[in-house]
Amino acid sequence: MEFGKFIDHTLLKPNATVDDIKNLCDEAKQYNFYSVCVNSYYAALADSQLRNTDIKVCAVVGFPFGAQKASVKAFEAKQCAQDCADEIDMVLNVGMLKSGYYDLIEEEIRMVKNAIEERTLKVIFENCYLTDEQKKIACNLSIKAGADFIKTSTGFGTGGATLADVELMKKEVGDRIKIKASGGIRDRETAVAFIRAGAERIGTSSGIKILSE
Repeated sequence: MEFGKFIDHTLLKPNATVDDIKNLCDEAKQYNFYSVCVNSYYAALADSQLRNTDIKVCAVVGFPFGAQKASVKAFEAKQCAQDCADEIDMVLNVGMLKSGYYDLIEEEIRMVKNAIEERTLKVIFENCYLTDEQKKIACNLSIKAGADFIKTSTGFGTGGATLADVELMKKEVGDRIKIKASGGIRDRETAVAFIRAGAERIGTSSGIKILSE
């Protein structure tokens, strides 16, 4: 598989403009990335720019803090699906996970998955705020709830992806679910290291630099 197909070409800055999103999509076509990853408002725009290509549209939900009600996340995800997003990256409720409300976490993941049906769901943990045990619990809750990927971070927390976290997640889940590494991955050497550690997708705004190295 060509290297660009590991990459979700990402632009999630709050000041991203319509022209910025169009440019992101043009770059994705030029470099043949797997997808573009955008804020939910821009899912329809990205879809309009990427029609008649095999590049997917990924939209984030509950971003970046995950502190919305499960019903709100499910509604946002359903709207993204109606706007032709192929994949959803949702932030789980970090505070509720840390509080031990595991049934709530499992239920919100399941609600979002049900809302998007056959589309791919990735669950963002925001590992910088979690203990290793909480990361393992989140792994298993995501699997039980029917998610397709687990993801290290939003890129908006106090820390991004680490090799130690991907290795821990891979050891916990084996081949039961896929892993996306995201947050602070800015060069090819680092991206390759994450793939070797078990990540099957890389979320980065530095995809062009990575492919150019």
